Amino acid sequence: MVIRSKELKELENIYMENGNQLVLMYGAKGCQKEQLLQLFLREKKFFYFRCPNSSVEEQKRELIRQVQDEYAINLSENSYDECFKRIKSGDSSKLVLIIDEFQNIAKKDMEFYESIIRLKEHKLYPGSIMIILCNSSLSWTDREMDEVIGDKVNKIDTKLRLEDVGFIDVVRAFPNYNVSQCIQTYGIIGGVPEYLNRWNGKKSIKENICHNILSPNGYLFNEAENYIASELRELSVYETILSSLARGNEKLNDLFIDTGYSRAKISVYMKNLAAFDVADKVVSFQTGGWDNAKKGIYRIKHNLVNFWFTFVYPNQSKLFTMTPEEFYDKYISDDLQEYLQRYFVEVCQEYLELLSGINKLPIKLTKTGIWLGKQGTIDIVGQDDIRENVVGICNWKDAKMSYESYENLLESMKQARIKAKNIYMFSATEFDEKLVALAETDSKLLLIDMKEL
Repeated sequence: MVIRSKELKELENIYMENGNQLVLMYGAKGCQKEQLLQLFLREKKFFYFRCPNSSVEEQKRELIRQVQDEYAINLSENSYDECFKRIKSGDSSKLVLIIDEFQNIAKKDMEFYESIIRLKEHKLYPGSIMIILCNSSLSWTDREMDEVIGDKVNKIDTKLRLEDVGFIDVVRAFPNYNVSQCIQTYGIIGGVPEYLNRWNGKKSIKENICHNILSPNGYLFNEAENYIASELRELSVYETILSSLARGNEKLNDLFIDTGYSRAKISVYMKNLAAFDVADKVVSFQTGGWDNAKKGIYRIKHNLVNFWFTFVYPNQSKLFTMTPEEFYDKYISDDLQEYLQRYFVEVCQEYLELLSGINKLPIKLTKTGIWLGKQGTIDIVGQDDIRENVVGICNWKDAKMSYESYENLLESMKQARIKAKNIYMFSATEFDEKLVALAETDSKLLLIDMKEL
């Protein structure tokens, strides 16, 4: 079970502050903001209203009805102000007002938000109040909300974005899994709390994929396409681009050749996918070796979307002619470990960031990334505020991490024109004997295996 302990603590700290607060809490579909709210609201006085996706008149009518029912009163005016004047905690404790799916009403009626501001400023309710505006529309919140609300957006005291949880939370959620199984789970469904809470930590990775993703009755069956459809239109265009990305077309020109769409059109649609956290552009970590670096590549960022478009989308007709287990064996099994290499790198990067947080690295990391060379790649580059570095490379699928990998890393560092305080080599398997011997004499070289992770 994934619990957002960090965000829960942050909400509690805000609640304990003096005066009134206005909080915006938002995240993508599956962030489970509702579960977080349920934990936060325990033993507190609150009023919860979930905005329907309906007309302005219907929204107001529903809010009025709910206020009248909850407090057993009749409102003298059909207005938002009157609603907020009549809510109450019943004692001297702070009242929590939650407006969920706030975007449904904010898009259509500024009167509502203006009434919220008056409520915050003690003009409607004499007691102490904490107002939480919630929504599950990343794209609208990050790109349109400020324009819709205007200068009054500055009245929001705290913006709390519910990001996907990290790998360490995946480990905590599945105590029966070993590290390898947790990495595979993370690579397949990512850190979306709702997905993780549907995954069965007592079943194998294959069983979970077959039951949740490949079975027509599975909770995550077709979820990738449904997720995209929840905020984006022109799905045929987006799915064409995503399937092309999944086939390995990571450069703009490659996408242009493969899809037939213009470069300008692809750029616009990629920006929309990025705003929705579905895809992003990975830019090489800036070093002195800029001439030797790639300009950047596009990738599918959302783990489940990437998994679906890599393995299922191009073969989906077979889902209806094969059992989930047959489909897995034919279309997923052989290529899954190579697919997971990228996510092993992400896990190792998080590991270094955690070490930095507890002062277990020779430098204090202020930024991390990947160096994409024209002739080689440095999986992880970490840097502090005086531009000192640590670097890392990762091996997920090869039987052994070879000494040649170390030599290639040194060449890539030369191309990138960087030096490193420490070199970290991560392997899910074994290390070459020559590499082990070198690490015993070179204190800058550290070999990290699955036990260490």
